[in-house]
Amino acid sequence: MDVAVVADLQDSLLVAMNDLKRLEGLLDHATVNLLDRFNRAMQVAGELPDDPRHDELRQALHLAVTELQFHDMATQLLVHIGKVLKGCAYILADQAMEPEEEEVGIVVTHMPKNPNPVTQSEMDAGSIELF
Repeated sequence: MDVAVVADLQDSLLVAMNDLKRLEGLLDHATVNLLDRFNRAMQVAGELPDDPRHDELRQALHLAVTELQFHDMATQLLVHIGKVLKGCAYILADQAMEPEEEEVGIVVTHMPKNPNPVTQSEMDAGSIELF
């Protein structure tokens, strides 16, 4: 494979990895905001104990907590995809360039051992296992 093609592919993989990191940051920011709003709603619900829908509100807020696991699952997938992309970049470099004398015989793998860190594929009620 041509070294220029490999370099272009590596650049593209690095751009994708950087975009994944930015997405992870956006998810983290959204989750912090969600937690702040959830805590404020719980505080307000506690100040309205005489309202006939108080229990309904508290139950709805507690069920909303399960949605927070989405952040954990998404982050695990982002990290995994980043490792796969990084591994591909290293494999491309290894295949395109001759190893230096001291590197001959050394096999380095950067690919994740597990094919997928998250087995869950939906966020329906009852499908979440809280940790």
